[in-house]
Amino acid sequence: MEKNQKAAVIGAFVADALSLGVHWVYNTGVIDKKFGRVERYHDPLTSYHRGKRAGNFTHYGDQTLLLLESLSAEGGFDKGRFAERWRIFFSGYSGYFDQASKMTLENMAAGKGLTESGSTSDDLAGASRMAPLVSKYGGNLDKLVHSARAQTAITHTDDRVIQSADFFARTVFAVLGKQPPIAAMEATLKTNFPESPIASLVIMGLDSRNRNTRETIAEFGQMCSVEAGLPGAVHLIARHADDFKTAMVENVMAGGDSAARGMMAGMVLGAAHGMAAIPKAWMSEMAAGERINSLLNP
Repeated sequence: MEKNQKAAVIGAFVADALSLGVHWVYNTGVIDKKFGRVERYHDPLTSYHRGKRAGNFTHYGDQTLLLLESLSAEGGFDKGRFAERWRIFFSGYSGYFDQASKMTLENMAAGKGLTESGSTSDDLAGASRMAPLVSKYGGNLDKLVHSARAQTAITHTDDRVIQSADFFARTVFAVLGKQPPIAAMEATLKTNFPESPIASLVIMGLDSRNRNTRETIAEFGQMCSVEAGLPGAVHLIARHADDFKTAMVENVMAGGDSAARGMMAGMVLGAAHGMAAIPKAWMSEMAAGERINSLLNP
């Protein structure tokens, strides 16, 4: 595994951990008042993540770690086995259950196949946990795209969510091949998604690259949906293409579902700039940091 593949994975994890403190805080004035500029990990402000502490993950990051553990145990991505691990994980989970997870678990309990139980949720989060796949398939585009789409569909069957996973898989692959982030997104859009349902959302993000991040994400929407989250993630990458840390901080300061947006941006910008761009404290103070390192460096 190349160093920048590792940085893509770590980039997604630190994005989630940094988001935890203000995740789903939609009033950015509250973020300013309570924390100032968020450049370190904080205990969660809202009750959604009750019991979590600074350096922990949201439920998105917890599922991302589960995917990384599955890849390590299985030697690669196995859709059925990951679905079973996901089901077992949530049977004893003490963190937040979003609607997509609840619906998927209900479908599984009703007897639907483990890989045919995905919810109809249009939340970007289903795609956002894909970063660990880069550690295995960062050099194989077909496998990366296939597994990114497949892992998403386990919990999110909305076509735009699955296409978002496809889009970012192709983008991060191009970035690992030394294509600049903006050029990678533009080429991926032109070649693979010119008439797709997500095309207009990607274009919105790309066209906003010279605008203020907080104002732009407020305009797109701070919500969990692909309609808001996808252009927000693209904006973060395009606006802060040369600065991983600033991208992550500005994402959190924009409020709302910063975890899903940030994980996508963190993956792509981590792939672009490597481990040197990720603040060392964000790695050392991440509760699962040693576990993640051991999984990425067996």
